[in-house]
Amino acid sequence: MTSYHDEVPVLIVGGSLVGLSTSLLLASKGVPSLTVERHPGTAIHPRAAMFNQRTIEIYRGVGLEAEIVEASDLEFEQDGAIVSVESLAGKELEYYFRNVNDGYESLSPSPRLFITQIGLEPILRRHADELGARLEYSTELVSIDQDEDGVTAVVRSRDTGAERTVRAGYVVAADGSKSPVRERLGIPLRGHPSFSNSITIYFRADVKPLVGDRNLSVIYVFGPTLQGFFRFSLAGDAGFLVVNTTTNADGTRNRDVWAELDDDRSVAYVREALGSPDLAVEIENVQQWNACAEWADRFADGRIFLAGDAAHNMPPTGGFGGNTGVADGHNLAWKLAQVLDGAAGPGLLQTYDAEQRPVGEFTTEQAYTRYVLRLDPELGKEDIQPFVPDPPVELGHRYRSSAVIPEADDDGSLHENPHEPSGRPGTRAPHVALDPGSTLDLVGPGFAVLSASDAWCRAADAASIPAHRIETPAFAEAYGTGTEGAVLVRPDGFIAWRARGPQQDGERELSSALARILDR
Repeated sequence: MTSYHDEVPVLIVGGSLVGLSTSLLLASKGVPSLTVERHPGTAIHPRAAMFNQRTIEIYRGVGLEAEIVEASDLEFEQDGAIVSVESLAGKELEYYFRNVNDGYESLSPSPRLFITQIGLEPILRRHADELGARLEYSTELVSIDQDEDGVTAVVRSRDTGAERTVRAGYVVAADGSKSPVRERLGIPLRGHPSFSNSITIYFRADVKPLVGDRNLSVIYVFGPTLQGFFRFSLAGDAGFLVVNTTTNADGTRNRDVWAELDDDRSVAYVREALGSPDLAVEIENVQQWNACAEWADRFADGRIFLAGDAAHNMPPTGGFGGNTGVADGHNLAWKLAQVLDGAAGPGLLQTYDAEQRPVGEFTTEQAYTRYVLRLDPELGKEDIQPFVPDPPVELGHRYRSSAVIPEADDDGSLHENPHEPSGRPGTRAPHVALDPGSTLDLVGPGFAVLSASDAWCRAADAASIPAHRIETPAFAEAYGTGTEGAVLVRPDGFIAWRARGPQQDGERELSSALARILDR
């Protein structure tokens, strides 16, 4: 028998936002995991500042929403505008949102909010650790091989150089846009390769007089020589400027911002974007990165699953990237838990690719559409998806897989407007306000039946599925069940099956639906 230094049900490669979230979500379901991260700790740069309602709902489900909201208030003024300007001190051009939550309040009990990974990741790390997850920093993956029964990985301490062998049932590769795991598996990328050698300039400067009394969350800048966007700290004494393209003297566009870059040029960029040519600016750090819009040809290979930037890498326009990665981990965590517990067959894990890859492709294309329309129309509007508003992108996508039982009159749509929820299988369970809380608080950590009907609730009880009777008329309308139907909601809050009428043999129908969904 082969001897291993370490054996775990799940190995997570990459311990930033997506890896930490997956670790936390697995731990909340009692699944032990080991996360290895090559960096010495959590994030040191304030990336992924905007988190949508769906992501906060996911954290709400493990009891962290209040703590995250409190931490976000320490970093930024919340519910601000997303606007474009010639410069911060100059002319305002267009408001994309006057307030980022305006019109979203009815969609969720959770807000859209701004918090950096510096503020968020320590919260995730602490709670994952409290739930028993193992997190090892300054540890990198050396090799990985899988067979029919599991995955063998060699990991190495970057501090001591010591290597050890880890045997895992499954691996989640959340190891970034240049994912070594994805490259080892030979999984190609599709979409729009690098279209800008962009930079992010982290700086210190007193911007309070320039901001004035405006509550500005994201500021797109279209200056005479640069195009990019700003974010500022709550105190107004620091921020970062992303520069995607510059304009040459002859009017042509330059997409290689890395060229001839030094601190003096970085200071000049910041001053131009601020509209204050003499302001004292201190450069703290400059990061170089490639703007691209790509997704992996497949999100799974045997027992190895790609998540986050390893699966899809998108420009920051829309703020979709980190949020989509957290959704990857959420989709995968409950399925791994069910399979490892023996409650589901292995076919359930095959639905991860079937569900998340179309979401990754659609969301990446929507981020690219926003990039072209907002920042670089010269890339060509003929090569973009039609613009879809934020609510369907963030809350309205539909899953199609064997873990969803479609209805006979299914319309085949890939997303819907969450302002007009249908309750169709494959859609996120709509938020309906209750006293107290929300219908979303009734789902998870396992399957649940929601219904206005006593008969369906009794049938669910007979099938050993938790049931909640909801009498408010808004529920029957939002879920499309009427007063006599029911929905079976998955642990991730998506509707798996629906009955739109009274039960005839409800226990059998529910048990049959659950067995089909779980591949057993």
